[in-house]
Amino acid sequence: MKLKAKILNIATKGPYIAILNKVTAAKLNIEPLDRIKIRDGSKKELVVAVDFSYGKKEIAENEIGLFLDVSDILGIRDNELVNASIIPKPVSLEFIKKKLDGHELSKDEMDKIIKDIVNNELTEIESTYFVSGCYIHKLSLDEAAYLTEAILNNGGRLNFSGKTVVDKHSVGGLPANRTTMVITPIIAAAGFYMPKTSTRSITSPAGTSDVMEVLAPVSHSKEKIMDIVKKTNACMVWGGTMDLASADDKLIKLERPLNLDPEGIMLASILAKKASAGASHVIIDIPVGPEAKIKEIKKAKDLAKKFIVLGRRLNMNIKVLLTDGSQPVGNGVGPALEARDVLSVLEGHGPVDLRDKSLYMASMILEMAGVPNSYNKAKNILDSGLALHKMKDIIKAQGGNPKVSSSDI
Repeated sequence: MKLKAKILNIATKGPYIAILNKVTAAKLNIEPLDRIKIRDGSKKELVVAVDFSYGKKEIAENEIGLFLDVSDILGIRDNELVNASIIPKPVSLEFIKKKLDGHELSKDEMDKIIKDIVNNELTEIESTYFVSGCYIHKLSLDEAAYLTEAILNNGGRLNFSGKTVVDKHSVGGLPANRTTMVITPIIAAAGFYMPKTSTRSITSPAGTSDVMEVLAPVSHSKEKIMDIVKKTNACMVWGGTMDLASADDKLIKLERPLNLDPEGIMLASILAKKASAGASHVIIDIPVGPEAKIKEIKKAKDLAKKFIVLGRRLNMNIKVLLTDGSQPVGNGVGPALEARDVLSVLEGHGPVDLRDKSLYMASMILEMAGVPNSYNKAKNILDSGLALHKMKDIIKAQGGNPKVSSSDI
């Protein structure tokens, strides 16, 4: 059905929505939250959920109101004619219901769910039920592997041919603990690639991307990230602006309102992000403590085994460190204060606990990459100011002010 577009100055930054007059909706025989496919003249298309307008003043008959999220993606202008067609509910809904009923999903079923999430064939409500199913009925190790592969297969990858790519991740839940931003410039100064794509916070006051954003922009295209890494050996960017493991960021967005972080999704999310960045050597930090995400050593050891087993299936060498999660690491909590801690450590006068943990983990990464006397190597890079210089290079390459110091924050 041909409809005239009316661009609404509203954006959800979430689900894709279109508004139909109730009379038009009746002609199409659709109900609220049914899905339609919108196609413009250039054959771009997008699946959206439908809401109704009950008055002709807002949306007239044979008009379709498009939120900015939708019009921007399709490049549609006001009064342009678009084609709207009803589409059936995707078969992946049956697989989501299967998981909610407590049954194990096959590789093909998992791939179909993730494909539909990435392509916006599922609404946010429907996708949330998938997260809920994984939370209520834990994923088996096979399911976690299928999910990891599905996220990888339905997203892009960075390719640094001939380079040793390393990475590091903390499972989170511990305030501060901003080791990544100290480790990354150390590793980059040692000559290895560390393209760090991070999420925003899920269960702690700030994530790596939130803290790095105090110092430099973290939203960059895949091409820009490749350029930054080739110039500096590293980056610290938000993964949500690229197509790298794009399903991962959509799942995280669904988890955030209830602070859900199902183990199977967490495993797949972390490893898919590392694999999409081309990492062959990865350190996983699992803080264990009464207020951390992982509260018991027994569960931490079980999780560590799963990381290692899944890593082998992805041809990644993974080392897991169980660390003290009884209290925050560093002095500050929150993006600005954590950024100040990071810079102060790189400048040589920061919190001792953040410095010590970062040095230890950096030395483990260098050791995995074949560097002898790895602790002394990491310490020399930090103490000599090479890590600070490298951090300034990264900040500049990402569009920040390389002259920033801890005293400025």
